[in-house]
Amino acid sequence: MIFHPLTSGTSIEGNEIEAFKTDFDSKKYLYLIAGTHGDEVEGVYVLQQLFAWLKENHALNELPIVVLPILNPDGYRTGSRVNSHAVDLNRNYPTENWSGEFKKDKNNPGSEGLSEPENKFLDKLFNKFPPAFIMTFHSWKPILNFNGDAEDVASYISSYNEYPTAGDIGYPTPGSLGTYGPEKYNSPVLTYECPVLNDSISLKDIWNENEEGLKSFMQSELLLKKIGLD
Repeated sequence: MIFHPLTSGTSIEGNEIEAFKTDFDSKKYLYLIAGTHGDEVEGVYVLQQLFAWLKENHALNELPIVVLPILNPDGYRTGSRVNSHAVDLNRNYPTENWSGEFKKDKNNPGSEGLSEPENKFLDKLFNKFPPAFIMTFHSWKPILNFNGDAEDVASYISSYNEYPTAGDIGYPTPGSLGTYGPEKYNSPVLTYECPVLNDSISLKDIWNENEEGLKSFMQSELLLKKIGLD
């Protein structure tokens, strides 16, 4: 596929937030996002590998895709979950359940929903290129967390990597993208939680266990259905 850079966003510290789009224009788009939490290098790596494959494989059918390799470049540079305002970007979306209260510093939602420039940039893209389906890559424990009409995608990918699927991860996540996508844009969201690096698993290992499923999904009839091209 051929991707072109979109006008970049700017983080709090002035770092570039890159975004790329295919030549394929559509009413709605597939979004691939990583680096919401700067310390979750595993999800960033998986998207990097997937993005490289998409760009190199010119036999693939053209699809309407927007890619943000690292949404939180300040946090990624410093290895921090939060951005440079110490805000958790995945608690900062203006959902109906957004709350300014938080128990742990790592979940600081900010002064109000969409207060942070990183999320403002993403929402600006959403308005210009409306999402049909959002895949956001994280790392915590292997799990495919679906919100909105995304359970079938979670099950599809789980058939390859054997990650458990869940519509609820067991605790509240007010102001999350998983809530915001379906609520504001009627877009399902798959929060793709990769395993965390340890002495027995490397970044390459994590990609290897996800490569087949992700590549298959990108060429599937299910994806075409999700983005309205079936």
